[in-house]
Amino acid sequence: MSGTINYGVIGCGMMGQEHLRNIALLADTRVAVIFEPDDEMAKRALEFAPDAVLAPSVEGLLEVEQLDCLLIASPNHCHVTQMEAIRAQRPLPLLVEKPLFTDSADLAQIEAFKATYPAPVWVAMEYRYMPPVAALLQQADDATGGIRMLTIREHRFPFLEKVGNWNRFNRYTGGTFVEKCCHFFDLMRFALKSEPVRIMASAAQSVNHLGEAYGGETPDILDNGYVIVDFENGSRAMLELCMFAEGSRYQEEISAVGPAGKIEALVPGPGRFWPENLGEPPVPQVIVSPRDPKGPRSLEIPVDPALLDAGDHNGSTFYQHEGFLRLVRGEQARPDVSLDDGRMAVLMGIAAQESARTGQAVMLADSAKQSAA
Repeated sequence: MSGTINYGVIGCGMMGQEHLRNIALLADTRVAVIFEPDDEMAKRALEFAPDAVLAPSVEGLLEVEQLDCLLIASPNHCHVTQMEAIRAQRPLPLLVEKPLFTDSADLAQIEAFKATYPAPVWVAMEYRYMPPVAALLQQADDATGGIRMLTIREHRFPFLEKVGNWNRFNRYTGGTFVEKCCHFFDLMRFALKSEPVRIMASAAQSVNHLGEAYGGETPDILDNGYVIVDFENGSRAMLELCMFAEGSRYQEEISAVGPAGKIEALVPGPGRFWPENLGEPPVPQVIVSPRDPKGPRSLEIPVDPALLDAGDHNGSTFYQHEGFLRLVRGEQARPDVSLDDGRMAVLMGIAAQESARTGQAVMLADSAKQSAA
């Protein structure tokens, strides 16, 4: 497909607006139509996509003739219903934000969608495309001799305010380990090239949102925890999440270790949160530490300032859209992140939520085998 690619965008809150800013940086792309039911968010969206028209519904958006592809960036619990509406009316190439779904009750519908949707679907997993993370993933096998242990630490700010405060409640998000951490579970599977078999978690809501109330309800989302994952190939991974640690120099610290050595990626948080009095924000780094000969090597991985200004994900949203556009134009055969990848990341998050709730390990072997089939 040549010429300008026309997007239809469903949902233009905080993340949707980041997508709009990055689409605007891409050559030969245009946001043609937006569905955003919140008036204030719709008004802001048009600041980034001034040529777009506003549709009154998903169905109305799909009636716009010149569409080439679709993006879903709506609240988590809306994704499955909107995907089904698209499948029924106009199944175009689709980029759907994580998490793909929020409840195990959605699994049958996801499987039916996968079996009947005739166009490619890419699940948005921005963390794969953060330049320091991408460098770690590319170099990991050589640096480690095959990863045996993978540790992901995210020390960050609390959940931000979103329209209607939907992200304060498990029933809308799927829970913190689904909403926030499906990114990290996706990275685990991708880096280790294996499927999870057992998940153990310990987590709590210790600090954040405890003094808030919406409609008489106190938020119930976790704000810290540990998750350990065992994989079929004998490797293991750990996630350490703390959402009241925005004072950290780096937001993500990823470490992969194998018989030959270690490789790390250090990723700062959004530049807009870095205090001006501290000078320039930290630069992302990759550190390679071989066992023999011993001698750690650090490499800075700077990111284009224009991409940093366009979003909170270290430039990754732009690079993700570059790949998605190759898919839409027929220059790439399949999505980097498939429906199965999105499905497994959510299943791992659901298992972590359950393990934290019960104090028991959750076995995932059956789910992993079904996904790999």
